[in-house]
Amino acid sequence: MNELVNITVGAQLEKVVSMYPDRQAVKYIDRPYQRTWKEFDAEVNRIARGLMSIGIEKGDHVAIWATNVPEWLLTLFATAKIGAVLVTVNTNYKVFELEYLLRQSDSKALVMINNFKDADYVNIVNELCPTLKDSKPCEYHNPMLPFLKSVIYIGENCPAGMLSWKELEAKHTETSDADFRKRFNSLDPQDVINMQYTSGTTGFPKGVMLTHYNIINNGMCIGDCMKFTHEDKLCIPVPFFHCFGLVLAVMACLTHSTSMVPIEYYRPISVMTAVQNEECTAVHGVPTMFIAMLEHPEFKNFKFPKLRTGIMAGSPCPVKVMQQVVNEMGMSEITITYGQTEASPACTMTTTDDSIETRVSTVGRAMPYVETKIVDPETGEELGPNIQGEFCARGYNVMRGYYKMEEATAQAIDKDGWLHTGDLATVDEKGYYKITGRMKDMIIRGGENIYPKEIEEFLYTHPAVKDVQVIGVPSQQYGEEVMACIIVKEGATCTEQEIKDFVRSHMARHKVPSYIAFVKSFPMTASGKIQKFKMREWAIEQLSLQDAASIETA
Repeated sequence: MNELVNITVGAQLEKVVSMYPDRQAVKYIDRPYQRTWKEFDAEVNRIARGLMSIGIEKGDHVAIWATNVPEWLLTLFATAKIGAVLVTVNTNYKVFELEYLLRQSDSKALVMINNFKDADYVNIVNELCPTLKDSKPCEYHNPMLPFLKSVIYIGENCPAGMLSWKELEAKHTETSDADFRKRFNSLDPQDVINMQYTSGTTGFPKGVMLTHYNIINNGMCIGDCMKFTHEDKLCIPVPFFHCFGLVLAVMACLTHSTSMVPIEYYRPISVMTAVQNEECTAVHGVPTMFIAMLEHPEFKNFKFPKLRTGIMAGSPCPVKVMQQVVNEMGMSEITITYGQTEASPACTMTTTDDSIETRVSTVGRAMPYVETKIVDPETGEELGPNIQGEFCARGYNVMRGYYKMEEATAQAIDKDGWLHTGDLATVDEKGYYKITGRMKDMIIRGGENIYPKEIEEFLYTHPAVKDVQVIGVPSQQYGEEVMACIIVKEGATCTEQEIKDFVRSHMARHKVPSYIAFVKSFPMTASGKIQKFKMREWAIEQLSLQDAASIETA
């Protein structure tokens, strides 16, 4: 296992260039973008100098609102080389969320694409910044967003008031290489380099401040667990704006000179095509991504001869799906990672050497150089093996804190440096952890603690169930009742009674769902996390449980 390294992201990139200048760094299958490490680094340097030319100083915040386009990667490394902090913006955001993020993060520049799905980014930005179109590029002034000066546009037909990506790159001539090098050499691995906003599944999103040291070392340890080398190729369909894309993918590749094959945004056919045609050895995804590929009518037409590893994470991994990924996709060395953005993100991980049984039933052991423990949520006392409590972590990977939120930081990280995750877990005698749920996901029905994951895992074994989420809904009699929201497999049929009988025949009576809903999809964050609080709100409305809900909150 490698020792922790004290190096900046930019210096690590230049180290890879010195070792493998002519090997492929990045290749896209849907556009003519393919770069060796040497070519990629030269392009990064031009963008870095361009950013300096428009006034981006060390410590300034640069937000990026884009899918996994090449310019996203270039912005990441360019800001890292000049000591700017990259603020990642969720691709699903609309105007309210963008305004909050730009204001809370104090972003000086916004790099953006035209649109994604049903969001017209240009219209949103013009709604938020009505005088932008009348401003000179890089001279925007808005008292409501006092820090924002520049909006940089990726794509053709640059809107008024914005600076085009091509113009930004051309501006590299306005900053000398000597000034760029002086800035580059002034950076410290302990500097904050990245701010990621937590998904905001509760309350307002918080800006998690991560350093070069946090993300480089976490990426290195993750890559080590997958035995990455310069011979590997990783297909990246998970979003760059999330730690899964930025650290588990990009930083793992950077620290192992592994080639990146990004997908602009997840589509099953694109991923399967890339993995097959580029002979990728690894692919990352959340369980729903793997389920969509395995269930796709074209799945059988693809071959993945080199595929061996990757990470399944982001939400609990159904045992059955894991086994299918191993058996049908050839990913015999697939790994599971557990963590959260506040921990850069990985805290535990299985390795390629762990047995299949261990990899499908646990989230692995503590990452190297990370301390982990289970504590009683009430007393904070450390618990012994196989006793459920809150998962806590301490080490190099713990965030610097939440930006401008000292109180929230103090609630998350205690005086001894332990990060309190809010996740329920157990650890066995060999140090393997199992995540059993979120403290706030736990259903308490008539005094009985019910963990949704247990019921979900069981329902995955039903032949008609493609995907399932179990939530608690308010009840006047019991406080809470169990509800199962189910996506049925294509061509399969199923009834509410059948599901209830199935659970009743195998599980305790109080775990039998009182309500069953057959749905087409689940509400998710762009990074693939299921938003159970939204499902609960929907259920209260659908089931007319407003009276019970008002008792609960009284």
